[in-house]
Amino acid sequence: MSSSGLSIKEQEHENHVLIEIGGEVDIFTCQQLKDTLYQVVEKYGKDLVMDCARLNYIDSTGLGVFVAVLKKVKQIDRGITIVNLKDSILKLFLITSLDTLFNIKHNANSAL
Repeated sequence: MSSSGLSIKEQEHENHVLIEIGGEVDIFTCQQLKDTLYQVVEKYGKDLVMDCARLNYIDSTGLGVFVAVLKKVKQIDRGITIVNLKDSILKLFLITSLDTLFNIKHNANSAL
């Protein structure tokens, strides 16, 4: 799926669903991301591994989507691991203390 500079790809694995997020997550694209991630959670019922290697920008509305999806995932006793964050985006997670809510890894191999 792709529009407004956001790309989202999903790939099911045995124990998780890999979600590749690319482009920008902002007020214009956050609803698309939220809708897609909610659908993935409902469809698969598995842990999510969100690969952000191609994510170039995220604002506060995008961070809010990550938190909303985390709440939804926790309702079914699953979790979210975020991998491959660029340093500038990782800094946002650290500043907002979201690194304490999410399992953040440097790469997908360390997440599995």
